[in-house]
Amino acid sequence: MSARAIWYVAATKKSAQNTLYMRCNVKPGASKNREGIASVDDEAVDICVAAQAREGEANKAVIKVLSEVLNLPKSDLQITQGLKSKNKTVAAVGSWVNLGEEECLTRVREYLDSAMNGS
Repeated sequence: MSARAIWYVAATKKSAQNTLYMRCNVKPGASKNREGIASVDDEAVDICVAAQAREGEANKAVIKVLSEVLNLPKSDLQITQGLKSKNKTVAAVGSWVNLGEEECLTRVREYLDSAMNGS
């Protein structure tokens, strides 16, 4: 079974919110002008952050970058796996994530592609 970089989980009795998950490979210590989405493929979203990987600095930077790129408040994003790893899973909830799976996946791809192209 192939890994997916981005997937959607609809609300259930156990989890009341629709959730978008992204598998991210983080590259800490990048130059400030390289900070952002480096690439997106079937396996992961590559994110460069200027912060160093110590005391949660890189994790905060990842949330900040994704918040800006996805047009979501930082409070709607959470690292669910990989707090001490370069390989992380980030969950997103709220606003446009609740529009349904197709709309959500289309929108996140557009936001990520736009950020990658520097638009």
